Amino acid sequence: MATLGRLSRKVIATTLSGQLRRHQNHNLIRRSLATEAQAAIKESPDRVKWDYRGQRQIIPLGQWAPKVAVDAYVAPNVVLAGQVTVYDGASVWNGAVLRGDLNKITIGFCSSIQEKCVVHAAWSSPTGLPAETLVDRYVTVGAYSLLRSCTIEPECIIGQHSILMEGSLVETNSILEAGSVLPPGRRIPSGELWAGNPARFVRTLTHEEIKEIPKLSTAINDLANAHHSEFLPYSTVYLEVEKLKKSFGISI
Repeated sequence: MATLGRLSRKVIATTLSGQLRRHQNHNLIRRSLATEAQAAIKESPDRVKWDYRGQRQIIPLGQWAPKVAVDAYVAPNVVLAGQVTVYDGASVWNGAVLRGDLNKITIGFCSSIQEKCVVHAAWSSPTGLPAETLVDRYVTVGAYSLLRSCTIEPECIIGQHSILMEGSLVETNSILEAGSVLPPGRRIPSGELWAGNPARFVRTLTHEEIKEIPKLSTAINDLANAHHSEFLPYSTVYLEVEKLKKSFGISI
């Protein structure tokens, strides 16, 4: 009886080991075939390489399509939709959204809309003033600001995180401090500094401060030109950088 048990265990062990070897051989064959097939597939040099990581920058809506001047800088991840016009020397920086689906949005000469700003325009203004959003020449709009159906006259500074509501007006040579809220229909007279929520008059600007306003716009324009040359023509320079890093074995 003991001899029969030993024989049974020997037969089972032999069967299992044979099955295990066959399974291992099968896996080796599959791996070798997969390696050979992968090596046999060669990418055609004529194949178009598409980059799907970007988003749509220019979005036409109906008969309206955004217009961007040749020497204006619009960052690769900016969204321009509908009735948007960006004039010569202007710059729209990373993450900004200009949505002209209801009314016109105009960014004037040498003005800048900085990072993460949202610019919109309503159908009409409750104050009866123009509902389109106009940012005139030599205007600096700080990052994370919200502009909606407002008018900013030439040579003004809007501090970051500011909000300008429907029908508000910032007259020329004025400054709105960071984090301020300009209520609907509120007007900032020329040559004044306003701040707060809601924004209130702080003081009159000095002649030296007024002269610095266009200088800031010019400095931002010079910086935008450096970015503009880097991202011409279709913002794909980073792909060449990644390819170069890969050739040197640098992790991306």
